[in-house]
Amino acid sequence: MASSIAYFLVLCAIIVVLFSSTQAEVQGSFDDNFSKSCPETHFKTSEDGQIWYLSLDKKAGCGFMTKQKYRFGWFSMKLKLVGGDSAGVVTAYYMCTEDGAGPTRDELDFEFLGNRTGEPYLIQTNVYKNGTGNREMRHVLWFDPTEDFHTYSVLWNTHQIVFFVDKVPIRVYKNANYTNNFFPNEKPMYLFSSIWNADDWATRGGLEKTNWKNQPFVSSYKDFSVDGCQWEDPYPSCVSTTTQNWWDQYDSWHLSSDQKLDYAWVQRNLVIYDYCQDTERFPKKPEECWLNPWE
Repeated sequence: MASSIAYFLVLCAIIVVLFSSTQAEVQGSFDDNFSKSCPETHFKTSEDGQIWYLSLDKKAGCGFMTKQKYRFGWFSMKLKLVGGDSAGVVTAYYMCTEDGAGPTRDELDFEFLGNRTGEPYLIQTNVYKNGTGNREMRHVLWFDPTEDFHTYSVLWNTHQIVFFVDKVPIRVYKNANYTNNFFPNEKPMYLFSSIWNADDWATRGGLEKTNWKNQPFVSSYKDFSVDGCQWEDPYPSCVSTTTQNWWDQYDSWHLSSDQKLDYAWVQRNLVIYDYCQDTERFPKKPEECWLNPWE
């Protein structure tokens, strides 16, 4: 009897290990998760396939997108940005309801704005609802994002959207049932990343142009991870919200005490642009700007 129990426990342990390995492989395999949109010459991987390199030259950039759509969850990727003189180059990591800048798209953006050598990278976040954005914030970072990989994540539920850098919340966008209905929570989204030339606006408002003598510009990616609700037509489980997952439970509707301290530090030290404070663009402050993100 004892030997039978021991055999059963060993069998269970083997099954758990196999299942865990399968899950890790699914998270880390590019071909399982993504399709790419660029010349083959602009996409490379490390020998083990776990690091992905996207390149930009004067002929083309590169991008990829998930094969699946999601509605709500935790979405994370590690990136190492283009080093050296990267003025005019934008590396984007974002979520969008469609492949392309459609007129009714919802979108959640991380955009990394390159700069001249020695100048800090800027990170721009934005929120779109039904094709309208103009909700930009810009931050400097507390590290050099070109020297090593750092983790960039989005928490998305029906109560809030939080942008994280290395698990530090840098931006909180709350849902308070605005009369302007400016909170994207109805449509599922794909995840995208891309590198492209945006020297008409990205660096000092377009004054600094891309120096093509430095091409190719290469950004690096690894450790893609999703803990979210995968959309499956016609009746996905995430068509309505539940509290079955940690990212849709009460603790994820608000920042924790420690996160509030980190967020306050970011607000004091790293924010260089906030659309809510731009009275020239918005003589009347948008409705969501009146909400306290700490609540």
